[in-house]
Amino acid sequence: MNAPTLGALLPAVPFVLALVGLLLPLRSRAVAAGLGIGGAAAALVLAVALAATGERTAEWSTEWIDLGGLVVSAGVRIDGAATLVALAVATVALAVQVYSVAYLADDDRYAPYAAQVGLFTAAMLLVVVSGDLVLLLVGWEVMGLCSYLLIGHDRRLPEAPAAAMKAFLVTRVGDVGFLLGIALLGVTAGSFRIADVLAYDFSAGTLTVAGLLLLAGVAGKSAQFPLHTWLPDAMAGPTPISALIHAATMVAAGIYVVIRLYPIFEAAPAVLAVLGVMAVITLLLGAVAATAQDDIKRVLAWSTVSQIGYMAGALAVGSPPAALFHLLTHAAFKALLFLAAGAVIHAVGTNLMSVMGGLRRGMPVTFWCMAIGLAALAGLPPLAGFWSKDGILAAAQESALHHAGVAPPWVGWLVWLAGLFGVAVTAWYATRLLLRTFFGTSRAPASGRHDPPALMRWPLLVLAVPSALLGLAVFTDFVAGRLLRPATLERPSSLPLPLWRDLVHVGPEMLLPLVLLAAGVGWAVWLWRRDPSADPAVALGPLRPAFARAFWLDEVQHAAVVRPVRALAAVVRGADERAVDGAVEATGRGATAAGGGLARWHAAALPRAATAVLAGAVLIGLAVAVFAGGTW
Repeated sequence: MNAPTLGALLPAVPFVLALVGLLLPLRSRAVAAGLGIGGAAAALVLAVALAATGERTAEWSTEWIDLGGLVVSAGVRIDGAATLVALAVATVALAVQVYSVAYLADDDRYAPYAAQVGLFTAAMLLVVVSGDLVLLLVGWEVMGLCSYLLIGHDRRLPEAPAAAMKAFLVTRVGDVGFLLGIALLGVTAGSFRIADVLAYDFSAGTLTVAGLLLLAGVAGKSAQFPLHTWLPDAMAGPTPISALIHAATMVAAGIYVVIRLYPIFEAAPAVLAVLGVMAVITLLLGAVAATAQDDIKRVLAWSTVSQIGYMAGALAVGSPPAALFHLLTHAAFKALLFLAAGAVIHAVGTNLMSVMGGLRRGMPVTFWCMAIGLAALAGLPPLAGFWSKDGILAAAQESALHHAGVAPPWVGWLVWLAGLFGVAVTAWYATRLLLRTFFGTSRAPASGRHDPPALMRWPLLVLAVPSALLGLAVFTDFVAGRLLRPATLERPSSLPLPLWRDLVHVGPEMLLPLVLLAAGVGWAVWLWRRDPSADPAVALGPLRPAFARAFWLDEVQHAAVVRPVRALAAVVRGADERAVDGAVEATGRGATAAGGGLARWHAAALPRAATAVLAGAVLIGLAVAVFAGGTW
């Protein structure tokens, strides 16, 4: 099969199997599991076959809808970035499907859950391979719907429906801008094909407006400031869904779309500057918020916010390869971390690290998998996160010191300094999580200190391999030379897109991040050894409440947006009920009241009624006699 055919089958196969799964009865666990795992496995096989073709660029499309000369096409667009992201999505989706069989063993709604995961996977793969912006938007919106269903899956949790609704509404706010940006590009270019859009010569104003509108959607899907508030609350969903959302779908989609359409952003320096500021705020906010959380999943959620900020920062300083590389390594170690956290939660029955501790001996497999994931997250060499994060820091340093890229140099300085600070903070909270969960005195019941069953354990072991070794792919010609560059067919980027290995500088540039890494780890260990029973976060002092609540931005959003909108909705509802509905209902009430009055006026007892009838008959007879005969 050629690359376009494989690309078309990538979303189609899991989509069809997911639709079949949605029709299954609730009790069909085995069939649902087979369809879910089969769809993810088929997607992985197709992605591997696509990578094996070695084609860097390929495209196929056919006319789908003609809107008065404005054509919407159905087709695929394959390049190195699409191939690599498809591999990451399929791998994480397969791990999540296998893991969920055991994790949700007692869930009576597993069948629709497995089908929704398959639909979620198919939607992300559609975004990855789509050759048309409207088709990409379809996958984009289906992901939003699936996130709502999956975050709110556990109806026993009172916070789950609210978290699902919040995720849906916040991302929809950004999606309004995303839709308008796509419409502006497509209408101006006369086509929604990505190749045509990238080849069209837009004016500077159009590119700036379209880029800013697209960034709204990116901020929503990828949980970037100020639309980041949904992601920590999304932890109310099942842990495997947290892994899928944080590692391979949703949050990765926004970054991938910017990579896909990078020539649009590259031609608008003002948009890249906005992206850089947004990335720096997100990076720092996520990092400091993660330091003060007690819920193990919320620590990882805030770390995702921070790491996505690193990727957005790489794009802002003009290095899509660095952003793509970190997206892939992050997919591996973040999926591993969430699934390992799920194993801990499954064993001890709580998300709170204050109730954990001393799990290292009872859960050795989980401990080592978590240790690898956290070390990769912190950037410990030679694990995957070290190489990808170093690539981002190197690109930011190049932009700051040598004015590389099209964004203003101050953007490079912001991203570089924030990235260095984030290295130390990430190392601190990653060490704190490991110590609080697996070391010290055990606070969990003895019955809960055991590794998970095989169906949950094997995905951990599989994901630990790329979390440790994926970074070494920068030194392979096949990955770096043939699959890396997010090529565009008709309008290549004017920026040089170096090989990943060219981003990694083995030399003095690595010293400062490593010193900051050691400082973060050392401070956390020192605090813990001083008092193993205390939370190292007490060292944050008066800043701890602010960090724990992420500077109360959620509350600000609630006060500045949610309450006014609800108040306005109440006013509109009242006006509608009293004015519009009131007028209609008043007409009915008036007619009913008039009829009732007439009915009461005509009501009378039988003797009086008979007398009235007789009197009326006499009067009518007299009137006839007078007016008909003229005389008596």
